[in-house]
Parts: sequence; C-alpha cells; structure tokens
Amino acid sequence: MLSVICPIYNEERYIAACIESILAQDYPKDELEVIFADGMSTDATRDIVSQYAARYPWIKLIDNPDRIVPPALNRAIEASHGDIIMRLDAHAEYPANYFSALTEALVRLDADNVGGVCITLPTNESPAARAIAAVLSSKFGMGNSAFRVGASSITRVDTVPFGCWRRNVFDRIGLFDPELIRNQDDEFNGRLTKAGGKIYLLPDVEVRYYARDKISKVAKMFYQYGLFKPLVNKKLGSPATLRQFVPLILVAGLIVGLILSVLWPPFLPVYIAGVAFYLGLCLVFSILSSRDIRQILLQSLTYSTVHLSYGAGYLAGLWKLLTKQSFIAKNNR
Repeated sequence: MLSVICPIYNEERYIAACIESILAQDYPKDELEVIFADGMSTDATRDIVSQYAARYPWIKLIDNPDRIVPPALNRAIEASHGDIIMRLDAHAEYPANYFSALTEALVRLDADNVGGVCITLPTNESPAARAIAAVLSSKFGMGNSAFRVGASSITRVDTVPFGCWRRNVFDRIGLFDPELIRNQDDEFNGRLTKAGGKIYLLPDVEVRYYARDKISKVAKMFYQYGLFKPLVNKKLGSPATLRQFVPLILVAGLIVGLILSVLWPPFLPVYIAGVAFYLGLCLVFSILSSRDIRQILLQSLTYSTVHLSYGAGYLAGLWKLLTKQSFIAKNNR
C-alpha cells in the first residue's frame, strides 16, 4: 500500500492539475490512498479537493489548523496506512510513472528515501516568471543542488524534493520537526542520514514544478530558507552542506566591506571592484541563457535577490540563535 501525502493551503490555481496528474498514475488505485492536509484554505482549494474525493474514495481531505507544513505532514502520516509514504507538492505535476518508479527504486536500491529531479517552470509567461524559473534551475543560482540542476546517473545525495520513504523510517527517527516552517525536509533528511539512512536521486524521474511568479515572493521564500538554516544546523549538530554558506559569505562581505570603506577610504576601490565582479557574474550567467535584454536584466536581479535574501535570512537566523529568540512568528506562516 502506498500513502501519498500533500500539504496544501490556498492552492486553487494548481490543485486540479496536481490531482489530474495523480489520477493519470499507472500505480494500482486499489493499493493507493492520497491524503491532502489543508491549512484551512480561504479560496476554492477545499471545494476542489472535496469534489475529487466524492468521486474517488481513495482521495481524502483532512484539516491542518496550524496552517504550516510540518504539522500538515505529521497529521497526514498519522492518518495514513501505507507501507510506503510519499510526499507531493501541490505546485507540481507528476509523470504517469512517478509513483511506480519511486516505489520500485526504493525497494531495488534498498533506500530509505528516493526522489526525482525538479524541472522548474514559470507560473506564467511574464518576463519575471521566466527569469525566476531560469535562476532556480541554474548552478550559479542554486549551487550543486542536484535535484534542481540535474544529475547524469542515480546519485546518493543529502536531500531530494518531496520524498518517498519506507514507513519504518518514521518509527526509527520520528516525524517532521514542527518548529521548522521552512527547511523541514533538510532537517528530516539530515536526521535520516545521521541515522545511517540512504537517500538517492533518480535523474530519469522528472517533476514539473511551478515556481513563484514574482521576485518579491522569491525574496521572501529564500529569506525564510536562510532564516531557518542555522536552526537546522543546530538541531543536526553540524551543517549538511557547504553550499549554504556562500550567500552568507556574500552578505557578510558586503557589510564588512562597506564598513571598512567608510573607516578606511583607500579600501573603497577594492570594495567597488568586488561588488562589480559579483554583478558581472550575475549578468554573464543571465546572458548565457537569454538574448532578450529585459530578460537578462530581470534574471540578473533575480540572481542577486536569491543570494542576498538567503544570506540576510541566514544572518538573522544566527542572531535569533545567539539571542535565543523564537523562530516561530505569525509573519513566517
């Protein structure tokens, strides 16, 4: 039995396409249950899911009054009955063999978690949406995150998108950490790896993921990713990857360099040269994927937005740890 779980909140633009891709799966429906944990949506999301649930009894809708992702995942896991548990995201569409490919690989590789590659697509055809999708698929934008930039063969990795686990994984290491509004997958997979678990990326399994449609939304999202990363590292006892420190170093360098330039004016040309070099890299990598001047400028802006937002969030997260402030706030939900 396969239990598919999906946290949702105000997903009326995407949820029908997501469910249709579930209906198209080649996995036996009599061995399948799909549980949507809804954060009390205020749009038509609940109505849409309820309409499908009325037609297909293996589709279920449960409430998540906490509204954030970890409790949604935990409630869905506790309500599930499957030997294998798979997480989906409502912002994505899945190939018809997605369920069967992941469950087969989970057994064949003797893995504890497997996942596919995210093919990031623009939400619409606006220049900003296309720029965001390009940046989130770029090595310069995302580093060596294999599930975003792809891999040439089945690869053992530190994390995968969404996830497909044996049920006994949750018996061994527990559920998702309710304190982590963001990065709960990173912490869970880090905990799994520390317990001896094996995580594999399947390069031939591709998920069509729809990115945010505005640069301001991307800024907020990556700020939160950075904000919660120090807390994840504290919980795990060590950082899972080195790439997470690059945006932090960039932001810290900008701040320290500016202070040095004010206190010691001869340093100013060096500081300006460093800033110009970084902006030049943003421009070069934008030109490599586009020839439209507006698109190039928007993509350059998105690169810097992603890096600076993540780095600023990381600094804020470190400050919260040092001052023992709570990471849970209404504006983070």
